Amino acid sequence: MMMTTLLYDGSFEGLLTAVFEVYEHKMDAVNLVKTGKYTTAMFEQVITIVTDEARATRVLKGLKTKLSPMGVQRLYAAHLAEMDDEDNNLIGFIRYAFNSDKNIEEDYGNRFVVRVSEMVRMVRREKHRMEAFVRFQKLKDETFYASVEPDFNVLPLLIRHFKSRYADQRWIIYDLKRNYGLYYDLHDTQYITLDFAESNKPSDLMTAFSEEEGIYQHLWKNYFNSVNIKSRKNTKLHIRHIPKRYWKHLTEKI
Repeated sequence: MMMTTLLYDGSFEGLLTAVFEVYEHKMDAVNLVKTGKYTTAMFEQVITIVTDEARATRVLKGLKTKLSPMGVQRLYAAHLAEMDDEDNNLIGFIRYAFNSDKNIEEDYGNRFVVRVSEMVRMVRREKHRMEAFVRFQKLKDETFYASVEPDFNVLPLLIRHFKSRYADQRWIIYDLKRNYGLYYDLHDTQYITLDFAESNKPSDLMTAFSEEEGIYQHLWKNYFNSVNIKSRKNTKLHIRHIPKRYWKHLTEKI
């Protein structure tokens, strides 16, 4: 049986469009790959998936009849992991859901269900860490800015938390690794991209900080040092709770 490779743009809508194509053309053996990650192989057909919002919406509507609202959210969270070589597990999970007469969300005897569950767990762990470790810095225009570099693409999952917690402040949370961010303007949240070409240092925004920001950072560092009891220092435990990769974005560690 010839393998059909489907190339898609990596978006959730692209994933759902690929599922539409699988059922529309009655494909059996498929290999879903993000554009740019594909390496040629013999004896396979290659099809480029053009993301189609209407087709993606139809597939999503169908999924909502097969999965609970939480199940659909979990699938979306698993997709945000953006892990290489995991696209086939995502499409396998979706096909298993459509082909089953019952809800499959807790069918842990199925490898696709198990893997999606593992991916969701990793993404949610990263989401909770971002909620705890984001450190805002006040800019001259009164906007609060924070840069992050999460392992997974969790910014879409942070909107509700930060919009609720900082509803009276304008803020930006920017993912340096993926070069996009969230901007909240006191009313709505939107996705943005920033051009750091001039400084070539996206994390170095010191010239844009307000004068009082330096004072607040100094006070926070002093407080952090004053409550830190050296005799009770446990570096291993500290790293377990706050991995070192987050330290460069923490005021108390800078």
